[in-house]
Amino acid sequence: MELNALRAALRGLSAYREIKDRPVMAQTVRLLDALAHDRGEDALDAYTGLFYLLRQEGFSGLGAWLWDYLRYTESPYALLAERGGSDPALESAARRDVDTLVLLAGTDCDRYIDAMKDLLPSDYAPVLAGLPRWRAAAPFDFDALTRFYREHGAGLYARYRAFLWENGQLVPVPDPDCPMPEDLLGYELQRDQVEANTRQLVAGHPANNVLLFGDGGTGKSATVKSMLYLPGMEDLRLIEIQKENLTGLPQLMRSLGGRRQKFILFIDDLAFDQDDKTYSSLKTILEGSLEKRPVNVAIYATSNRRHLVRQNFSDRGSDEVDAAETISEKTALAERFGLRIPYLTMNKASYLALVDHLAAQAGIQMAPEILHAQAMTWEIRHSGRTPRVARQFIASLHQ
Repeated sequence: MELNALRAALRGLSAYREIKDRPVMAQTVRLLDALAHDRGEDALDAYTGLFYLLRQEGFSGLGAWLWDYLRYTESPYALLAERGGSDPALESAARRDVDTLVLLAGTDCDRYIDAMKDLLPSDYAPVLAGLPRWRAAAPFDFDALTRFYREHGAGLYARYRAFLWENGQLVPVPDPDCPMPEDLLGYELQRDQVEANTRQLVAGHPANNVLLFGDGGTGKSATVKSMLYLPGMEDLRLIEIQKENLTGLPQLMRSLGGRRQKFILFIDDLAFDQDDKTYSSLKTILEGSLEKRPVNVAIYATSNRRHLVRQNFSDRGSDEVDAAETISEKTALAERFGLRIPYLTMNKASYLALVDHLAAQAGIQMAPEILHAQAMTWEIRHSGRTPRVARQFIASLHQ
């Protein structure tokens, strides 16, 4: 395709119209416009600016940049294909746009440089001869792009698997701190329950909201995070939410409904004081709102408190007429989690077996009776027989 025809085709983009607002594409259009209007110096400036932007964003060529943009931007066609919907007019427009972008990606840099030679004086010949090139290739076509949308979705949820929800915005976590399942030790029964519920969610079946409660250091948070790396969980996404951001939870849940991915909304270390304003918000979200929870969303929370809300002895010994109702109100939130899983301190035998396992992994050579005696001394000084305490003990032996 001639450069002027390519310029005209780019003006006609419709299904992916928003791509023209991106700096890389704006610079490309500027280059073609300058060549079309015989502005050689402007064309040279646009060419070098385009090369700079591509390298600044980490791409070897326009094709690689376009492939990245098309996959990870939520365009109307991307969302349609993700849902498996049908819209012949939109599909036709998207196909035409992608065919144009494939031609653009495959346009060799020499074509731009040759066109500039006719517009610039001979003084520019050494400059043109030394211009850098970007790779001219199209690693995609319309069918490949459509398959990607149907298999992986589009936008941020196709690129990332873990997110933070902060001040009403999703913040991607490119390298989440999630343990591999094989790194978790003990509490197999508890982890099996969490996994079974999560597989229900990923399969598209109704799943329970989950509360993991119990002693600190037992692996409650690690259990939830490890779900991302279990086989068959490729469509699972984890969104961590701080308690202070719970009021924006309904907005987030609405945006997730209908997506192909399945979502765990993860609230770590959840606990409320008596007059906490977010208490009622979460209670309504869990159960009691007129709005249904999307089938592809479940709320997982961890807490050191079984009932989530701090209770005082005065609650039980007050002269309030309906004191029992007050206590019942404070325990009602935990009861709205369909699955409540206790993580309690390990017994002595399990704790020492875990110490033996970790010591063997770390290559520690020590008589078992000495190792066990030191492990029990460490446990007494460090608040309980838990996997966290066992790991800290083993780490101390290397010091």
